[in-house]
Amino acid sequence: MEGFDYVVAGGGTAGCVVASRLSEDAGCSVCLLEAGGEGRDVLIRAPLGFAAAVPRGLLGWNYHTVPQAGLGGRRGLQPRGKALGGSSAINAMIYARGHAADFDGWEALGNPGWGYRDVLPFFKRSENSEVHPDSPYHGVGGPLNIAALRSPNPMNEVFLRACRSYGIPFNPDPNGAEHYGCYHVQVTQKDGERQSAAAAFIHPNLHRTNLEVKTSAHIARVLFEGGRAVGVEYHRDGRTEQVRAHREVVVSAGAFGTPQILMASGVGPGEHLRALGISPVLDAPGVGQNLQDHISALLIYRSPRNYDTIGISPAGVKRLLAAMWEWRRHRTGLITSCVAESGVYYRTDPTVEVSDMEMELLVGIADDHGRRNHLGHGYSAHLLLARPKSLGEVRLQSADTRDDPLIDPRYFSDPYDMPALVKGTQVALDIMAQPAFDPYRGEMLIHYERDDPAQIEATLREHADTEYHVCGTCRMGPDSDPTAVVDARLRVRGLERLRVVDASIMPRITSNNINAPVYMIAEKGADMIRADG
Repeated sequence: MEGFDYVVAGGGTAGCVVASRLSEDAGCSVCLLEAGGEGRDVLIRAPLGFAAAVPRGLLGWNYHTVPQAGLGGRRGLQPRGKALGGSSAINAMIYARGHAADFDGWEALGNPGWGYRDVLPFFKRSENSEVHPDSPYHGVGGPLNIAALRSPNPMNEVFLRACRSYGIPFNPDPNGAEHYGCYHVQVTQKDGERQSAAAAFIHPNLHRTNLEVKTSAHIARVLFEGGRAVGVEYHRDGRTEQVRAHREVVVSAGAFGTPQILMASGVGPGEHLRALGISPVLDAPGVGQNLQDHISALLIYRSPRNYDTIGISPAGVKRLLAAMWEWRRHRTGLITSCVAESGVYYRTDPTVEVSDMEMELLVGIADDHGRRNHLGHGYSAHLLLARPKSLGEVRLQSADTRDDPLIDPRYFSDPYDMPALVKGTQVALDIMAQPAFDPYRGEMLIHYERDDPAQIEATLREHADTEYHVCGTCRMGPDSDPTAVVDARLRVRGLERLRVVDASIMPRITSNNINAPVYMIAEKGADMIRADG
């Protein structure tokens, strides 16, 4: 059996950061295991490539939920990246940290060292901010490049004018001192290409002799001797292999993969494991629980006069072909789009202190995750409930991690969520009805009656779905909480030499896109591993 000081199970955003940071110490050896490929595909490097990859299930785990009662029995899509870089290889590249109150809330739940003042240095450590290099809220010189879009769509200015005419101010930096307001997105791109976690943290460091990266390595389970993690078993090229960890095993497989691996290894709810023939190593009832996600509503407008947006028409196809050539030669143009190019954090009521909604303008028609195509051109808006209260779970379908996990977000199961999203939809409709959009607005493809909450609710149950921000399934919490899986240093309670470092440790979801917080979690996690080593 091969041996390394650290074995990192999962090569997504967090795993790439942890493996890179640990291998900066030439005195220790690191093995990174990833089920997907190297993460260099053109559909990854070309920013707009995700719009082709995700709807077709390429470069990802094409998961679905179990039937959702809150969505009228529908099964929702749950794409996750399957390549080095994980979901940072197929996401919309939006860099959004969340509100300071999110992290102060984590600390208040009994997690010392996770308040905003504590985590800000770790956000900054990753960053090379081209957008705000002189800001005290941003870093320069880090591996992860944060940029403005090279070729923003003209519709962004229309959207921002609409927000301002509604009364919401422009915010030049929603990742800085103020969160509220409308804004241009910041993206994880460099020189017109997507910069995934692999591109930022792993690909430049493959020359390190103490870093071993194994792709196409499907993780089967963590190996234990008594209550101590000693290695990882994985499937590769038709064989089952093992790798030993002399210091620690770090599981970084994400909100679905991490609880799946732990439960397949015997760490999870004892009754559930025994029912699948798995002998529990540790009865840990919180593993797989506390699943959280941003539920998203969708507004879609046709725009018969506007061919600047992404669409299906002779002019649109001609423009796309020309854009491919432009991107190949100059790394500019339509192919550098993240689709959701501008956004707004807003409040459903003036009494709300911290924005409880987010909306992003999509510069094209985007229906059912891009899987339902429409002829013509238009624009869309995704609006999401910033702090939903519904909690779901992840369970095993079988003891074999090659079988998809059972994913149950339980959307709208908490009575807070639906009325709040209805109010948020009403405000969003008001913003999109502002005069700035009058020259471009055509028919709506999904109809909402602005002043009929019951109709809006029925439409949401028919069309709402994930915003791809799943987290919380191995949540961090104090010793007094029997359902907390990891402590504030991300060590799995009740076991030795085993940590979880990824989105699954979030005790509560952050107020917007979660990829930036995952970079922070991984930076802080790697720092703690080194300090404890």
